[in-house]
Amino acid sequence: MEAPPSPKRPPSAIPSDSDSRKELGRAVTADTSKATRLQTEQVPTLRASNESTRKIKKNTRVTIPPAYGASHNSPIGNTQEKKSVDYSAGQAVEIALSEAGCDEPVSEKTDSQQELYHAFTRREKRLMVWIVSFAGLFSPLSSNIYFPALVQGVAPSFWGPLSDTRGRRVTFICTFGVYLIANLGLAFSDDFASLMAFRAIQAAGSAATISVGAGVIGDITTAKERGGYMGSFGGIRMLGQSIGPVIGGIITEFFGFHAIFWFLVVLGFISLVVIVLFLPETLRHIAGNGTIPLRGIHRPVVTRHISKHWKRPDAVSSEEGNITTLTPKFTLGSILSPLRFLFEKDVFVTLLFGAFVYTIWSVVTSSTTALFQPRYRLSNLKVGLIFLPNGAACVSGSYFAGKILDRDYRHVESAYRVSNGIPLETPLNRKHLSDLPLSRARLRSSWYLIVLFVFAVAGYGFSLSSPLLASRPGIALPLVLQFVIAITATAIFTQNSALMVDLYPGASATATAVNNLVRCSLGAVGVAGVQFIIDKIGVEAAFLIFAVVTIALTPLMCLQWKYGEVWRAERIARLARREQRQVTGAQV
Repeated sequence: MEAPPSPKRPPSAIPSDSDSRKELGRAVTADTSKATRLQTEQVPTLRASNESTRKIKKNTRVTIPPAYGASHNSPIGNTQEKKSVDYSAGQAVEIALSEAGCDEPVSEKTDSQQELYHAFTRREKRLMVWIVSFAGLFSPLSSNIYFPALVQGVAPSFWGPLSDTRGRRVTFICTFGVYLIANLGLAFSDDFASLMAFRAIQAAGSAATISVGAGVIGDITTAKERGGYMGSFGGIRMLGQSIGPVIGGIITEFFGFHAIFWFLVVLGFISLVVIVLFLPETLRHIAGNGTIPLRGIHRPVVTRHISKHWKRPDAVSSEEGNITTLTPKFTLGSILSPLRFLFEKDVFVTLLFGAFVYTIWSVVTSSTTALFQPRYRLSNLKVGLIFLPNGAACVSGSYFAGKILDRDYRHVESAYRVSNGIPLETPLNRKHLSDLPLSRARLRSSWYLIVLFVFAVAGYGFSLSSPLLASRPGIALPLVLQFVIAITATAIFTQNSALMVDLYPGASATATAVNNLVRCSLGAVGVAGVQFIIDKIGVEAAFLIFAVVTIALTPLMCLQWKYGEVWRAERIARLARREQRQVTGAQV
């Protein structure tokens, strides 16, 4: 039962501290019980539940974390720099709901406020996505052997939490500094030990570009438009997968392998300059929705001009108190924080399936040279060229997956409107739709992708081992199957990444970091062992086993489809209870 709203007092009545605490407790209880029923409550009920919240004394002082990833005892850390925050108890629970998976808090605002989730224009958002996507090129450009892949998987566990606490722009500048130093060291390395050491440092620097770039997109987009931008981000970033081997082969052929690292130094320096000049800070507890004036390192050299009269979308009228945010500290515990995400059921099943698909794709890519060069007598330059179908598939797969994600989201939103009696012309606020089935919106088109992926993987080994197929279609058939494997796998990666950002919008860089950690770790194991497996059982049997294991793991996606929203609602309720305890403790 929800607690009834507190009776109205005459204007002359001044509530005592004890009365305010009683009202605060009743409102928090009402909002918390609301969160536990998110799967069955409708939008009008959510709004009615907030009626009791607005009867609380307006200037109740509590301490509220700015993001799920930075809350007390949360995955990011529990040490924060406290600033003046005046929140009502209902707003405390609203923030817990928003950072647990809702893009915006559950509160009633004007239409103009609802539209200002961010203050960036479409052109500005596209520019920022292009900048972070170009920066993301350096991760696939620099990852070609399995040892750096291990570092590339672990390093985002440091960079991701740093990005979610200290800012995207700061992290980009730091990580590119590490990347440039590593490439300079590689350019002067002549022995294997120093080469491997600097390659590991290089991987640690380039790895952050993916998680921090995803964090930027999570900051400036809502779930409705996020799929398309994630697709563009992945498509541009994966361009490095297609052009990397070709560029590397050409440079090595004419200038030697040391020239590759000088090329990366120049390219990395250009990217760093573009970031310093044009990319503003987007982390929401620093920049808000893009209208908060930026200072120091958070401010780009070429400053954007946005009207100073615009208000933050999450701000309330001055009569309700001054709302600011807390700046969480980056602590040693923050480095291990992404591992805690693995204990969330929806995160675990999503990452495990996505990581295995990534492993198979990595195995196909890494074994290409060893499987194709002796069979088809290819030169080093031609070996680089046969990576083009794989790379082109990665670019197109990510781009089209983004379009599909936006289409599927619109379909699920339309069905949600019909089931809840919401007219199509009525604008929806994501803060009111915490029970929108995000998992189904992201996984709606995954089934045919999985089927195509399984058949392509199963046939890939036979296309390389069968004498009949090798003589008739020749090299064309395995390259076509590589294209199908890459385009379906990349589409699954994009769906996976978009869902992770949806589940943790307040800690999107950390969520992407744990995604990379699981993918790269499992992928490194696969790349290290694939040649041994092929030598023992043959190429056709090896890839047939990979296809069978994919089928065996597909029920994980069925579990996410059926129970994903239940698991998300449980997490929202748990976070709401945590915020309730913080509110109660702040009043003692």
